Amino acid sequence: MNKIEIDHLSLNYVEKKGSFTALSDVSFSIQEGEFVSIIGASGCGKSTLLSVLEGLNRPSSGTVKINGEPVKGCGIDRGVVFQQYSLFPWMTARNNVAFGIKQSRKELSRRERLQLADAYLKKVGLENIQDKYPGQLSGGMQQRVAIARALAMDTDILLMDEPFGAIDPKNRTALWDLLLDLWETDSEKKKTVLFVTHDIDEAIFLSDRIILMDASPGRVLAEIEVPFRRPRVRTELLASKEYSFFKNNLLNVFYNETEEAGEEIHHLEKIAL
Repeated sequence: MNKIEIDHLSLNYVEKKGSFTALSDVSFSIQEGEFVSIIGASGCGKSTLLSVLEGLNRPSSGTVKINGEPVKGCGIDRGVVFQQYSLFPWMTARNNVAFGIKQSRKELSRRERLQLADAYLKKVGLENIQDKYPGQLSGGMQQRVAIARALAMDTDILLMDEPFGAIDPKNRTALWDLLLDLWETDSEKKKTVLFVTHDIDEAIFLSDRIILMDASPGRVLAEIEVPFRRPRVRTELLASKEYSFFKNNLLNVFYNETEEAGEEIHHLEKIAL
């Protein structure tokens, strides 16, 4: 079952000097419970595409559907984690998570929301910082609070816009492991994740499938299945010959011109079989 359907989506921005096409004829779908990453150079429209799914931008043409219904605005069926630390600075970690829960699970009492917030902070390894404010937390801790909030909202869909881009490499890879662990074991029904990143390793390790976008204007260059079985052990996977071969071919597609990339895309499709 397709959870998200994007069909011939284009988005144009009108400026004083004319119009600018951010996205052109973008089409792909995401199945329920699938983890899909979008990679591409700056300016290819990755974040713009996410903003359309969030309901913050409307397409100039084409359609975007969630659960078969057109996206008409922001909704509580989508949890969002941004690259920038998006916590309320005047709220404690517990209250930041509880605020997200309140937006999507209005039937819960305040006491229940706080208990649930504490439970999700524990899931991300922050059970001892409930009463600290964002300014008292490191960047990695703030992102873990944001992930806890998004997961605690219990939405079917997670939209993640380079959530680990500003985190140092050591903490970033730890957050990869944490995110996959929570995604695979958090509930009986896996959440559908659309994840924007610049990091090739991040995309391969996390994803079931990778959407490679090209710029000027933003469009889909390739859809590539990631062939590695789950659960994945990061240290073992990244050290394997199969991983290196897959990554090198993907990098060739990423950096080559479209005409030169065709053969590499074919190689990747063969690897994924």
